[in-house]
Amino acid sequence: MGLEAQNLDIDVYLQNYSDVPYEVIGCFQDIESGANDDRPELQKALDQCRKTGATLLVAKLDRLSRKVARIATLMEDRRVKFAVANLPRADKAMLHMYAVMAEMERDFISARTKAALAVARKRGSRLGGLRDKTMKRNEAVQNKAAAEARKLMGTIGPMRDGGATLTQIASALDASGVKTSRGGTWTATQVSRVIARGLK
Repeated sequence: MGLEAQNLDIDVYLQNYSDVPYEVIGCFQDIESGANDDRPELQKALDQCRKTGATLLVAKLDRLSRKVARIATLMEDRRVKFAVANLPRADKAMLHMYAVMAEMERDFISARTKAALAVARKRGSRLGGLRDKTMKRNEAVQNKAAAEARKLMGTIGPMRDGGATLTQIASALDASGVKTSRGGTWTATQVSRVIARGLK
């Protein structure tokens, strides 16, 4: 439910806290942890924001980074504006404070996990679960999503080419009875994600 919850936070922010009208011009999703700053999709999002002047919207602050220094650097970058969906009223000072708290929490969780693993090893417990080391399972999911997106582009593409906004496309899909992959209604964010996948 992690990604679904993040998408919900973003949609709530766009509907209730964003300037109106707004336009979602890109949607980026990394599978890396927020503790890792070497994330290609985040870099693409930042590059697009710098080129277009758009605001980068993340669901939670730790999706941007879990390191205070990284967040502080982005705050000082005059070419980057960002907003945090679950902290819609936070200013720079508050975001910095939350970043400090998030880093402290990360360090605490790491220490607690290491201590728990050490205890489990002493008891002789086998650690680790079944993992798809080849990433084939994740690749199959991505391929399925891309195939669905290409199919939907037959409907979405002409509307986009005709100048319809992402919100208008979402409304048209709902009115036509077209469901999302999860059987729900459409949002501008979901339409943007389909377009990004369909053009790959």
